[in-house]
Amino acid sequence: MSSSGINSVDDVESFRLRARAWVPEHLQFVGPTTKTLRNDSTDEEELAGVARDRAIQRAMFDGGFAGICVPVEYGGQGLTTAHQRAFNEEMAGYEYPSRIQSPTFSPCLAVLLEFGSEAQKLRHVPAILKGEEIWMQFLSEPSGGSDVAGALTSAERDGEEWIVNGSKVWTTGAWWSDWGLCLTRTNWDVAKHRGLTVFILPLRQPGIEVHRIEMLNGNREFCQEFMTDVRVPDSDRIGDVDDGWTVGTRWMFHERMLFNSPYTSIPAGSGFGASGNLSLLNTATQVGRANDPIARDMIGEARSLAIARAALDERLGEGMKSRGLSDQASAIGRLFAAMVSVRTTSILFELAGTVAGTWTEDDGAAADCGTDFLMRQAGCIGGGTTEMARNVISERVLGMPREQSNDRNIAFRDIPRGPSANR
Repeated sequence: MSSSGINSVDDVESFRLRARAWVPEHLQFVGPTTKTLRNDSTDEEELAGVARDRAIQRAMFDGGFAGICVPVEYGGQGLTTAHQRAFNEEMAGYEYPSRIQSPTFSPCLAVLLEFGSEAQKLRHVPAILKGEEIWMQFLSEPSGGSDVAGALTSAERDGEEWIVNGSKVWTTGAWWSDWGLCLTRTNWDVAKHRGLTVFILPLRQPGIEVHRIEMLNGNREFCQEFMTDVRVPDSDRIGDVDDGWTVGTRWMFHERMLFNSPYTSIPAGSGFGASGNLSLLNTATQVGRANDPIARDMIGEARSLAIARAALDERLGEGMKSRGLSDQASAIGRLFAAMVSVRTTSILFELAGTVAGTWTEDDGAAADCGTDFLMRQAGCIGGGTTEMARNVISERVLGMPREQSNDRNIAFRDIPRGPSANR
């Protein structure tokens, strides 16, 4: 059944029942996962996983479950966040197109819907919903850290085209992706926040070189991209020239909203480094601690954190939707999710005991807990650091005084930079 064949006025309960019948028929049950950027697949297996994600996304589109909150005119269902939440709940424990949800749907699709031209939305949104286009965000730079507005990647106008030069880094899965949402510097003579412009560009084209980054556990999911004289038509610009910070602010909002976004289909209870109660119990059972009161207390703590996180996400979502909360409150959810991830991964490590230091394949659920523990802070860095989230909460939610800055009213070209960052 095509997307256009679905009744777009389903009440939530009818929609839920339809999803409950569809999910087990089309998706594989995989149960809880403790995966934390593990190096547990070859490149061939990763590419096969990407192909499977595309196939799942297409099946969701054909079944009427892709783009649940996306307007019908762009191939979506035009339904509500309650419908999306119901679908996420019915997917709990099942496979899903994880490589496509972030950052393709949030933040890239969300930015396209909010700032893209009609032609851009008609061209790309249906392709995204069908799994035909996987998008990445070209945001972080080697010299910038968390200072997104300090972008050095330049775009210079040449008639009806722009010439892009620079480098982006920490791009998840760029080596197998199709399109990028790219923040560039188009004006060096104004303050840094006022000289930015956003473009979209295909990743497989002359002038873009993708290098993969190996993490401490051998994982090579992250990439660095080098762009040399890449030509981008002006029709692929998002928003106005030099007004990229307006786009960028919402871009980062949607990035923080990943697990509470109206556009992402992520099984309830999932998250970076997240583990269900069953996974924790399996680990305790594997090492003979299922009846240990201390172990059971830790499992209870993890369960309490998961319940609190779900309730917080729902509260934030409703508050921002009703305008009772600023959209900057999304940083609260991002911060708490990272803290829960770190603590849950630490609990797994503690439950595994000596197996966390050395393990074999026979150790089942307890295997690799040590590696997960070493990688636990990655969720506090990727997607904007928790330190930045704390700043957003203090300054933009609580109204506390902003940090002092000496570069707000200085032309960007005049801001002192290290030798490697000078233009």
